[in-house]
Amino acid sequence: MAKTLKARDIMTAGVQCVGAHQTLLDASKMMRDMNVGCLPICGDNNRLTGMITDRDIVIRCCAEGIDPATVQAGSLDRPLHWIDAEADATEVLQTMETHQIKRLPVIDVKGGHQLVGMITEANLAKNLSDEQIAEFASRVYAAAG
Repeated sequence: MAKTLKARDIMTAGVQCVGAHQTLLDASKMMRDMNVGCLPICGDNNRLTGMITDRDIVIRCCAEGIDPATVQAGSLDRPLHWIDAEADATEVLQTMETHQIKRLPVIDVKGGHQLVGMITEANLAKNLSDEQIAEFASRVYAAAG
């Protein structure tokens, strides 16, 4: 590999946040409209505060009989893992493997600590070698089972 890939080379740019004070109904409509299963949650300062998945909404809200229009997205966030846009691909894989996550927000630390993108399994598949992808899958999915 002539050039070391950075997180910013692998990510999907233009990620939209759901506001921490927006409802889960709002979040689910955003997911539907953008055809995604996960959204970053941003606080009043427009900084990343968490992540929410479609599964979170179903399991932690709907399945409990709670109306998603009455719950703020920020109330369902969980521990947050992210990566600096300048981190190399090896660090991206290590972070995702260590924390058993399939989506990783990318923050431009030098650029004001702003959310600039998201790395998903699809991004890995497009940008990494077959060997790297196989190792990632074995570490993330084998431990999950």
